[in-house]
Amino acid sequence: MKWTFRNLRRGIVAAGVLAVPVGAAWVFDVEAGAAFAGYNDVRVPNDGGTDLSLTEDLAADPAAYYRLRGWFRIGDRHAVGLLGAPLRLRSTGSVPRSVWFDGVEFAPGTPLTAKYRFDSYRLTYRYDLLRRPALVFGLGGTAKVRDASITLEGGGRRAETSNTGPVPLVNFALAWSLTERWTFQVEGDALVGPQGRAEDVFAGFAYSLRDTLALRSGYRVLEGGADVGQVYNFALVHFVGVGVTVTL
Repeated sequence: MKWTFRNLRRGIVAAGVLAVPVGAAWVFDVEAGAAFAGYNDVRVPNDGGTDLSLTEDLAADPAAYYRLRGWFRIGDRHAVGLLGAPLRLRSTGSVPRSVWFDGVEFAPGTPLTAKYRFDSYRLTYRYDLLRRPALVFGLGGTAKVRDASITLEGGGRRAETSNTGPVPLVNFALAWSLTERWTFQVEGDALVGPQGRAEDVFAGFAYSLRDTLALRSGYRVLEGGADVGQVYNFALVHFVGVGVTVTL
C-alpha cells in the first residue's frame, strides 16, 4: 500500500485507541495562547539556496496557537497519550538581495510573505519511575509525525517546500506538589541526532480546582530543525499559554 501522511496519522490514532484497556482513567487537556518566533533560519535547497531568516530579514508576527491532548492512565504508573499541535507563523518584508528559494528567484526589494507551518501529531507512552505524594517523575517515548511546510511568495511568484515524516523522541514529565492545590510542572519531548534536533518543553504551574479539574499557565519552548540534503531549517518558537485539564 502506498505510504501517505494520512495513512500514518490514522495508524498512530488507531494504535493509541487499541492500547487503552477497559477501566483506564481518561485525562483530557487543552492548551492555548500566543506564539512568538525567536529565530527561523531557512535555506532551500540546502546546497545553492539563499540563507533567509524569517525573523531578521523579514518581520515575524505573533500568532495564536492551540494544542489538544488525551491521556489514558493505566493503573498507577502507565500512561498512553495522543497529541495534536498545529502551528502557523507568518513573516513579511523585503530583502536587498536576490533570494533563491526552492528553485524560484525573488528579485531584490520584492515584498515577500513567508508562511511557516509545523503540525505535530504524537503518540506517547510514559512510565512513572518515581511516584510519591508530593513528587512524580515519568519517562517514556514518543512517536511523532511532523507535517511541515514553508511557503514564500511575492512579486507574482510562489515557492513551497514541504516535509512529512516520523520522528522518535524521548518523553519526560515532572510534577512537584507545592501545596494542596498548587503544582509545579515540567513536561516535554526531546531528542538530538546527527542530522537535527527537536525539543518541545513546557514549564509552569497548575492550580487544582477539584480532583477532576485543574487550570495551568506557563511557558513553552519549541526548538529544532534539520540540516539534510534538500532543506536547512532551524527554528525557535516561544509560547505563553494557559490550559485546562479534565480527568474522567
